[in-house]
Amino acid sequence: MVKERIQGLLKHMADHNFDAYIIPSADFHQSEYVAEHFKSRNFISGFTGSAGTVVITKENGHGLWTDGRYFLQAEEELKDSGIKLFKMHQPGVLSYEKWLGKNLKEEATIGLDGRLFSIAQIENLKNELKQNNISIDSSKDLVHEIWINRPGLPKEDIFVHELKYAGKTTQEKVSQVREKMAEKYIDYYIISSLDDIAWLFNLRGNDISNNPVFLSYAVITKDQVYLYVNAEKLTDQAREQLQNSHVIIKDYNEIFNDIALLKDQKILCSKKKTSEYMKSQIHNSNKLLYSTDLTTHLKAQKNEVEIKNLSNVFVKDGIAMVKFLYWLDQNIGKKVIDEVDADEKLQSFRKEQDLYKQDSFPYISGYGANGAIIHYRAKKETCSKLEPKGLYLIDSGGQYLDGTTDITRTVVLGELTDEEKIDFTLTLMGHIELAKAQFLEGTYGSNLDILARKPLWDHGLDYKHGTGHGVGFFLNVHEGPQNIALPLKAITLKEGMLISNEPGMYRDNKHGIRLENLILVQKSNKTDYGQFYRFETMTLCPIDLRGIKKEIMTRDQIKWLNNYHKRVYDELREGLTTDEQDWLLEMTKEISN
Repeated sequence: MVKERIQGLLKHMADHNFDAYIIPSADFHQSEYVAEHFKSRNFISGFTGSAGTVVITKENGHGLWTDGRYFLQAEEELKDSGIKLFKMHQPGVLSYEKWLGKNLKEEATIGLDGRLFSIAQIENLKNELKQNNISIDSSKDLVHEIWINRPGLPKEDIFVHELKYAGKTTQEKVSQVREKMAEKYIDYYIISSLDDIAWLFNLRGNDISNNPVFLSYAVITKDQVYLYVNAEKLTDQAREQLQNSHVIIKDYNEIFNDIALLKDQKILCSKKKTSEYMKSQIHNSNKLLYSTDLTTHLKAQKNEVEIKNLSNVFVKDGIAMVKFLYWLDQNIGKKVIDEVDADEKLQSFRKEQDLYKQDSFPYISGYGANGAIIHYRAKKETCSKLEPKGLYLIDSGGQYLDGTTDITRTVVLGELTDEEKIDFTLTLMGHIELAKAQFLEGTYGSNLDILARKPLWDHGLDYKHGTGHGVGFFLNVHEGPQNIALPLKAITLKEGMLISNEPGMYRDNKHGIRLENLILVQKSNKTDYGQFYRFETMTLCPIDLRGIKKEIMTRDQIKWLNNYHKRVYDELREGLTTDEQDWLLEMTKEISN
């Protein structure tokens, strides 16, 4: 099927004299996860991961570029496709841009759909190709020509996210944005990022699975606010809220006509979120400025109402997790349970919780060797059965009206090898070291990444993913601008930022371990040397003591774990049955130094 689709694409490429065609994972808004209509890369390659770029060429073969989260998955899904896997960020592996520059002949032509590429991506591509005089035609969606019965654009309802959850009105948020615009003397601010738009207007939707956003654009001027959206999707309450907030509602695609009419204006947009096609519609008399979306920085710092809601949501989510872990512990080895059964059982416990709307991403439910596939997705026809031995990794989360959760636990199902216990403990040690960090104002997340990796590095071990990502509030489970990762990202950690703490350890064909809590940046003490900050661990769920070799842990690490477990028991016990309480008491018992 994949080979037939590639052949169909090659025929259309020949019609346009394209030597290569690039297919990304994106939609028109550079979303991490996309609606079914936009899964062109999946369609052409068979690779189902959330990140990756396919290049199809006339004479130089075909390739998929993806990162370390998906190496094992991509190797499996690309079998017999004729598409070569390029492992991004590995020694000697060229980026797809450099690979095209090296392999295409001079004066070749590359085709792509400019609506799916950001301004920054096209700039980077052009820089890599200019020496060979390779041209880019960004006007063709060739996948659409061969995708029979392609899903249409989603038409799900857009509903209000109430003030008791959001904490600030649309007018208040717009005022904050305009203050930032005034500092830069901006006349027009174009927003393409879907989670930023949902946050700004206190609206949510269902256009993308697990992400409560909706297809839209927004424009803010000194005295007007425009929302470009399919108005038929707005509930009556949503329409009324927009009107009361003095928001002008226009058709989704009308933004391109409106932008084309602007002249001699100072326009701001995000180079990483705004499409090349959008840029092409802006008259050259305008002065175009770039920055991370103003809204992105504002929504990253959760307000007091949001933080209060989060305190409640982590109790609910923790109760669901404990009920699941208790069920698993009581039934493993007594009844047949596979990875999908476990996944669905945890979903059922979350659905019982108040204000639950959906999962925050497709669960990663991996037993044994499957746990080593960082973004593994269990399928009923091929998944593994859980046995009373080894390790089981479950990475999951929920979307609630009062917050978003993301948690990973690695569960001991029975006897472990010494290697498994050491790997588990080193991962936990890194998790604890990051959790108890105190850091000076102005610190970047990348400055702290080594805290989580050092116990593993000391043993010559590592993991191929970031240590922490920002998390939205009833929004995307992956939210910028903050992160904790090795590559330098000059984003200061600020009070109110919610971020994950998730070191891991993976051995191919053996096991995978990841321990993830969400942590909140809070002020600590202020000294003569400046304002210090710390993390408050928000996630409430036991860490499996049966996986620990306590003799390699420090006293401070054991003290942190004991204190955390006491808090877990105290805050969750009232939502549990007597049997579940007894089990949780045992799972959170104090261990000696």
